[in-house]
Amino acid sequence: MEQRGHHFVYGSLRDYLTGEELPDTDDERFRQQLARLLVEEKGFAKSELEPRLVIETLFNSIFVRSVIDLTVSLNSQRLLILRYGPGSLVTREKPALAAARLLDTACCIPLAVVTNGLDAELLETAAGKVLAVGMTAIPDRARLAELTAQHPPRPPLTGAERERNLRVLNAFDLEVCCRKERCG
Repeated sequence: MEQRGHHFVYGSLRDYLTGEELPDTDDERFRQQLARLLVEEKGFAKSELEPRLVIETLFNSIFVRSVIDLTVSLNSQRLLILRYGPGSLVTREKPALAAARLLDTACCIPLAVVTNGLDAELLETAAGKVLAVGMTAIPDRARLAELTAQHPPRPPLTGAERERNLRVLNAFDLEVCCRKERCG
């Protein structure tokens, strides 16, 4: 076991969805559990899940790479993102909403889940309203289809609204280590 920044790396593991080799950290183990949950219990096909999509922002000379842990599609339409992070869910809401609104250039993804691996919130991204709480809030395949009928994708953001959401990602997703330094 080695320590990189504030993460313990236990070696490597195989990504459940892609087979790719990844650093084995506590956080990555939770992400892998989420992928397994979506496939084995929630009924999604592996092909309907996209891991580790990225949105890059640059404001005031600060570059931030925001990673969306999982993106879920039905019928080739992105409908849900999941973002994992330890700690409080409330602090994860704004960047998850911004990521869902920005990730797909064709539309705003209508739903987002924030989870710390023990608890979760399901958010609709138009108004940022919490629809459900608890790990059972993560919708299965049938429920996702129902929810997107009620909350369909909206057109992509433009202008000042798009920039505002990019700034939210840039501010909230900047990693600062416990040593008050930028994480590598």
